[in-house]
Amino acid sequence: MMVGLGSIIGSGWLFGAWRAAQIAGPAAIISWIIGMVVILFIALSYSELGSMFPEAGGMVKYTQYSHGSFLGFIAGWANWIAIVSVIPVEAIASVQYMSSWPWEWAQWTHGLVENGSLTGGGLAIASVLLIVYFLLNYWTVSLFSKANSFITVFKVIIPGLTIGSLLFAGFHGSNFTSAGSIAPNGWASVLTAVATSGIIFAFNGFQSPINMAGEAKNPGRSIPIAVIGSILIATVIYVLLQVAFIGAVDPSMIVNGWQHLNFNSPFADLAIVLGINWLVILLYVDAFISPSGTGITYTATTSRMLYGMEKNKYLPSVFGKLHPLYGIPRQAMFFNLGVSFLFLFMFRGWGVLAEVISVATLVSYITGPVTVMTLRRTGQNLYRPLRLKGLSIIAPLGFVFASLVLYWARWPLTGQVLFIIMAGLPVYFYYQSKIKWKGFRQNFSAGLWMVVYLLCMMTISYLGSEKFGGLNIIPFGLDMVIITCLSLMFYSWAIKSGFQTEYLEQGQKVNEDLRSMENNVAAQTAKKDAV
Repeated sequence: MMVGLGSIIGSGWLFGAWRAAQIAGPAAIISWIIGMVVILFIALSYSELGSMFPEAGGMVKYTQYSHGSFLGFIAGWANWIAIVSVIPVEAIASVQYMSSWPWEWAQWTHGLVENGSLTGGGLAIASVLLIVYFLLNYWTVSLFSKANSFITVFKVIIPGLTIGSLLFAGFHGSNFTSAGSIAPNGWASVLTAVATSGIIFAFNGFQSPINMAGEAKNPGRSIPIAVIGSILIATVIYVLLQVAFIGAVDPSMIVNGWQHLNFNSPFADLAIVLGINWLVILLYVDAFISPSGTGITYTATTSRMLYGMEKNKYLPSVFGKLHPLYGIPRQAMFFNLGVSFLFLFMFRGWGVLAEVISVATLVSYITGPVTVMTLRRTGQNLYRPLRLKGLSIIAPLGFVFASLVLYWARWPLTGQVLFIIMAGLPVYFYYQSKIKWKGFRQNFSAGLWMVVYLLCMMTISYLGSEKFGGLNIIPFGLDMVIITCLSLMFYSWAIKSGFQTEYLEQGQKVNEDLRSMENNVAAQTAKKDAV
């Protein structure tokens, strides 16, 4: 649970409350609750999968077990895009907070950010941070793993102190209805905030306990507690942060609307205005600790994702080579560093890159509910330490909720990110040609629904309500009815497309090892009790 909580509370807490308030006003509080519900439904599906297959990097393997290599590649590619882009967003977060250092000797930092985007100087410092993340993983294996609990406690304490200080020092209750409504930008903005303000991005960390399921002594018990517990605790923290932020803003700053509320380092800027100097220093320190800890961790995680994708025959063999001494896939690390620089220079602000990550994340999450229900049919004999009751309702609802949030992300962002994901398909086709298209027809047929689904989502986003950036050919209200109906149709198609794949044999071995381990533990426990 500490791993999950530590992953969820990264740079999202430093910027999420400001970005959500900018989009939805005081109703951003509701956005966090909606986001929590969406993620919970998706996470519950992955909890059963994680307990069945407790293996490192499981999030990119499950779909391959149920639908074969084609859909497995799309899910893995989307997940990799979402995770690798977290590395530069954490570096950007640190630099944006650095840009408002109030001390006289630090006046030079004020030029690091302009209008929410890094300048040349800001890009240079963010680049140095990326290299630091890289080097700390280049020679060292899990440098910070033993300190994770301490770092997580620090991550929880600082937001807690921030909440208490802002509520005590300057709370303006009138801010919650300043424009005559709790949702001054309309209720559609509340939904858009879920997708693009960093809410989905913040909750992305729930997958860390699942990816580390191989370390759990009792996966069936530990994984659901870790996943659900970390999401619920983080929700309480984020909602309180949102309340404190909205109440602490000077009413004069929102006279022209919440959308004009611009900060480079939101909570630090508020603390400076309120004269809470000790909190300012803590926030500037945490602005390096929280994002950098996440950036360092994800630098290691993404290299192992490429390593795993190479083992699945999706990528060049060079990414599957481990250093003989350190056991690290260094070539994969170099490639991820290059991609991180690409994202850094393309998307120079935290808010813009957080939007991209959120949409890519949703695409990878959509396969979770489909996979878990398909394996109930194709892998009936698999040992399930956790068998969720009501999954036949939870899974389709999770699929529908993820589809709706994907639509709420607004055109053209939805189209841009879905295009990036589709752009990975030539890589898959190239490596299929190298293995003489072995099993291609069956694998492609099992994943075809996803290609059609993504194209439909792009089309509806383009034609949909103007409230979500579309042409308004499909009016507000009807658009979400159409999304819901189509989602259920694609969900049904996806479930029927699954088959007993050759990759499921690998999963069965992991599953059998789990059963043997639990039987041995049970036998040893019984022996001790008898003694």
